[in-house]
Amino acid sequence: MSRDERFTHDPDSDCAYFYVAPSIAHGEAVEQVVVEREGRGDIVLDFDSAGRLLGVEIVGARALLTAETLETAP
Repeated sequence: MSRDERFTHDPDSDCAYFYVAPSIAHGEAVEQVVVEREGRGDIVLDFDSAGRLLGVEIVGARALLTAETLETAP
């Protein structure tokens, strides 16, 4: 995964993802911790079975991230 691919944004679902781990295999994220942002969206932390942070999903990215940040997504 290149540096540019460590952050993605899907405009249709308005979800963004920041990869902390170099890669995440299907099923590797076994625990999710959700931080609710009172009607603005959610932040979901993905952890592996050893408790290591794999990535951060932003649901409702337009409300929670700046336009400049979203523009950096490939």
